Amino acid sequence: MKKILVLFCTAIFLFSFSQKTMNTLEYKSSPKVFSIKGLSQAVSIDCGTSKMVLLSGQVPLDTDGNLIGNNVEEQTQQIFKNIDYVLKEYGGTTKDIIKLGIFITDISKTPDFRKIRDTYVNLQNPPVSSLVEVSDLFRNDVFIEVEATAVIKK
Repeated sequence: MKKILVLFCTAIFLFSFSQKTMNTLEYKSSPKVFSIKGLSQAVSIDCGTSKMVLLSGQVPLDTDGNLIGNNVEEQTQQIFKNIDYVLKEYGGTTKDIIKLGIFITDISKTPDFRKIRDTYVNLQNPPVSSLVEVSDLFRNDVFIEVEATAVIKK
């Protein structure tokens, strides 16, 4: 009986805590980033004193959907501009990024990615990251796609 009471109290506490601290989702897009119907650019989760923002994978397209760059370095530059535009909708910047997921078609081009990434992220506390080489992305002239998660203080 004591175990059931402890489990019940724990469940009530967790439910109460989650209702007070993580109950608001907010979907946003930036007008400066190419938008695809049926896809959210980002969603934030209210975490009390901060919000966690999860971005869809960003690709090197400008506002009109035109490809920017014909190599990993140039494409990465456009991707981080897009990430920054979306994070600004939530009051943040790329310095708030805590995690990156990188999908690249040629792993040997990773130094070109890192060169640009390092101009955008907080290098004192760099984001945790996963890097995956893929055979193709959604177009054969796109060489890299980047997912980002950020935590922005309120």
